[in-house]
Amino acid sequence: MSDFTLTKGVLVTAGRKTRTGDIGVKGEQIVPPGPGIKINLGGNSVVYPSLINTHDHLQGNYRPAVGPKPGVFYLTWLPWDNDLKASETFRERSRLSREDLYAISGYKCLFSGVTTVNDHFPQKLNGEILPTLPIRAILEYGLAHESSSYDLKWGDGIEVEHKRAVDKGWPFITHLSEGFDDEAMHGVQTLEKMGILDNHCLFIHCIGFSDDDIKKTAKAGASVSWCGFSNMFMFNTTCKIRKMLKAGVNVTIGTDSAATGSANLLAEMKYDRDLYRKLYGEDLSAEVMFRMVTANAARAFWMQDRTGALEEGKLGDIMVVRGRLDDPYENLAQASMEDIELLVLAGTPIYGEMRFLGILGEKLPKGYTRITVEGRPMFVKGDPAGLYREARRKIGFKKVLDFLPFEPEP
Repeated sequence: MSDFTLTKGVLVTAGRKTRTGDIGVKGEQIVPPGPGIKINLGGNSVVYPSLINTHDHLQGNYRPAVGPKPGVFYLTWLPWDNDLKASETFRERSRLSREDLYAISGYKCLFSGVTTVNDHFPQKLNGEILPTLPIRAILEYGLAHESSSYDLKWGDGIEVEHKRAVDKGWPFITHLSEGFDDEAMHGVQTLEKMGILDNHCLFIHCIGFSDDDIKKTAKAGASVSWCGFSNMFMFNTTCKIRKMLKAGVNVTIGTDSAATGSANLLAEMKYDRDLYRKLYGEDLSAEVMFRMVTANAARAFWMQDRTGALEEGKLGDIMVVRGRLDDPYENLAQASMEDIELLVLAGTPIYGEMRFLGILGEKLPKGYTRITVEGRPMFVKGDPAGLYREARRKIGFKKVLDFLPFEPEP
């Protein structure tokens, strides 16, 4: 693979003025433009940091979603778990191996511009499989399932997992207040009594947060992963997102798994913004949304020194998107999978139009294949078409997964 420079692109990074210019990549890092391959974007493409999804369950990405019976909603997550395991979706999904499901989930991320994701399961379950994915699924985190008597007891215990996260400079990630029984409504107080409420904490869902919980979370410097689609689907409500933003909470966005959540992070961004408008009668700016899936998310993962911005010395995690709108933030907020032109992980292109293939060499290198997306020939790391075909064979019919934007050739 060659060092390269993207020239005449619209460069977008949080906290900096948007400009048309050049960005260089050498090895794994962003560097000043220099020698090597140069690809002229012609001012027609927008260059962003690649996206970060702060909450997914990669083994659970399958369709159709499983939710409550019509006209009712869940009080906590536990009845949903029972419904999932009794569902036809679960029986059908079980025809695929864990390796199949994780690989499919890796491409769910890739095709939506996500190069960094958290798979909310213990490392004992995912530690060997995550490094095989085409994107970066972090392994550096402490976790708990939740802080209730009926949680799934993941990891080595909340206090041990949190201490490990603090000692190693990792995030401590847990569902919190995902529901409205007495225990769920007192999740923050439970952690507070344990001495676990600080800037290492990344809390997921938080739909039962009180105003006081929000103030405590903001004061502690903790982060929140907002999963609006999954929240509304399961509970018919979401977190007090406007109050969180006004309090200064570091808000990020997660998809949850496709078993309850949106198709991917691009779809989640659109849904959450529309939900905000419906809830409050006002807009949530596209620039704020952009921060949630880049700089804010990097901070929540304790990776802000490595990713989340187009800055020299940081990893070359880059996404190039077709420039359809003049406002680059609106351009991302309204983008679809079909608008992505190039995706780079730590300096290596993992997906892109054929005009970018020269970065990898004159020919398609080993470990890459071709697919067609919206009539465009694309190169991609791995073999998602073969994976899709094999999944359909195991399932027994032509299953359509809406987060895969192509049809495999026979």
